[in-house]
Amino acid sequence: MGHTNDEELDTKEIDAVSVSSSKRHGDNLPYVHKVGLPSQQNLVKEFKTTVKETFFADDPLRHFKDKSKSRKFILGIQAVFPILDWGRDYTLAKFKGDLIAGITIASLCIPQDIGYAKLANLAPQYGLYSSFVPPLIYAFMGSSRDIAIGPVAVVSLLLGTLLQSEIDPIKQPEEYLRLAFTATFFAGITQATLGILRLGFLIDFLSHAAIVGFMGGAAITIMLQQLKGFLGIKTFTKKSDIVSVLRSVFESAHHGWNWQTILIGASFLAFLLFAKYIGKKHKKLFWVSAIAPLISVILSTFFVYITRADKKGVQIVKHIDKGINPSSINQIYFHGDYLVKGVRIGVVAGMIALTEATAIGRTFAGMKEYQIDGNKEMVALGAMNVVGSMTSCYVATGSFSRSAVNFMAGCNTAVSNIVMSCIVLLTLELITPLFKYTPNAILSSIIISAVIGLIDYDAAILIWKIDKFDFVACMGAFFGVVFSSVEIGLLIAVSISFAKILLQVTRPRTAVLGNLPRTTVYRNIEQYPKANEVPSLLIVRVDSAIYFSNSNYIKDRILRWLTDHEEKHKAKDFQRIEFLIVEMSPVTDIDTSGIHALEDLYKSLQKRNIQLALANPGPAVISKLHASNFVDMIGNDKIFLTVADAVQTCKPKMHIEV
Repeated sequence: MGHTNDEELDTKEIDAVSVSSSKRHGDNLPYVHKVGLPSQQNLVKEFKTTVKETFFADDPLRHFKDKSKSRKFILGIQAVFPILDWGRDYTLAKFKGDLIAGITIASLCIPQDIGYAKLANLAPQYGLYSSFVPPLIYAFMGSSRDIAIGPVAVVSLLLGTLLQSEIDPIKQPEEYLRLAFTATFFAGITQATLGILRLGFLIDFLSHAAIVGFMGGAAITIMLQQLKGFLGIKTFTKKSDIVSVLRSVFESAHHGWNWQTILIGASFLAFLLFAKYIGKKHKKLFWVSAIAPLISVILSTFFVYITRADKKGVQIVKHIDKGINPSSINQIYFHGDYLVKGVRIGVVAGMIALTEATAIGRTFAGMKEYQIDGNKEMVALGAMNVVGSMTSCYVATGSFSRSAVNFMAGCNTAVSNIVMSCIVLLTLELITPLFKYTPNAILSSIIISAVIGLIDYDAAILIWKIDKFDFVACMGAFFGVVFSSVEIGLLIAVSISFAKILLQVTRPRTAVLGNLPRTTVYRNIEQYPKANEVPSLLIVRVDSAIYFSNSNYIKDRILRWLTDHEEKHKAKDFQRIEFLIVEMSPVTDIDTSGIHALEDLYKSLQKRNIQLALANPGPAVISKLHASNFVDMIGNDKIFLTVADAVQTCKPKMHIEV
């Protein structure tokens, strides 16, 4: 019984109904449909319905209905490990695509991982460890076909900043490493818990605009941090804000910069950016930008080795531990002062990692037109980080740059992550000694070229055009990260996002409606200037549920509309307002405070000798209005299905031009 369809009936049909109705009733009033009162649900059933819609809107157990116990067991195992489901249809043709994609993203991830580990103030091998175990776990438990798992720049920076604020990585390297594993463990626990309890909607409280600003600010901060390796500076500030970093850079300009390092860094940065441009310009040459970091590492390492540039001040990696991940379960803090710190850092890092991975998974799932289960993704990401924390890994998540390469390389399933893990394994076992002479400058260049794409100018401009408040959130997060710290930027992003929600809830929109000529449709007079206000009637629409947080504002706003119209009409010698019609189609729910506000509104109108009428209250609203006896207060004949019905009944002598 949609109100819009009823209001937009052909005018001839309305005339026919009106004529037949007036004949049927013997007066000039048209036939008016009554607002339906839904059947009463018992409390238990209503509670079950609410819980289901809140936590199980996707009906995850629908596949288990009417199945035998053995089949339910198999489906349950497949739900936890999706690879057992799609693996049955896996073919050699699919493997060819996954093999090429896996090799391609491995060539990209190996140099990136070494650099990202430095962002987290960890030894290079921990970045490689984090691209070995977590992708394997995700391949068995994840539902995305395209996401590539491993360390990412923003999470590495966030983790490094938060850890460094608690423990000095140089003075207490062992405690720092243990806290990193502890934070990773609780990041995984946070992610898995959100998935198991189906609380994934919580990450949506960080708005898209805030994420754009936060990512852009983090990219600027990461690039500034890379100036240490790019310029060959030995003594560098531990702070991440732009003022402290630039001061440290310029203070060391006369004695701390190394021209050989700058030459290596600038040359290969130009090469990486050119390769990236080629990859974007010609989609078929995506592999050029993917393999460019590895080529840069090989060439720069060879150059430093043959010229012995390390003897002339060029800083090098020096040593990467050989072999696969050692166990770290005994290094996680499960008690003591560092436990609370690890939990706090883990929750923050886990939420940011989850936000990034979810956005990436949804993006590529939409491009390939398949569905991913958000809660399963959270469980998979949580499980891989919990296992990772026990195998010397730090927080891993989906990488956008690697996932994009994975997608363009023609991956078909998560097997591409398995291929990548195998190549990282071979690297750890055989190749790590060859990275000894890799210059830090090339790692800085790789990171700069990787994060520069996180600065999304187009998105910021679009946000400005669409919503100025969103732009404030975007810029607040951006400047918070750049001029203060990652934590402050994140806090600003979350605070502004919540402020926007509170503002929209406590100050909902209301509108005065008018009649569109030659129709029985009533619309906002500001949106439709040709809509005519009906003499002696004021029609107001409330565009929100009416709760304790906004009920008084809505009541006061309606009375202010009434006062403004009375003054305007008095000045123009128009008829006084006799009826106030409240269009309640957008009002999805109402609570006791909302009903009290309507009662107060009704009493205020009575004092002004104005009648109150309601148009199209929804099922939840009309049930509560009946339960509270508000309908008896204003009269059942003042509840209408449409605004047109209310107007025709409250003003029967009014002629609508047809």
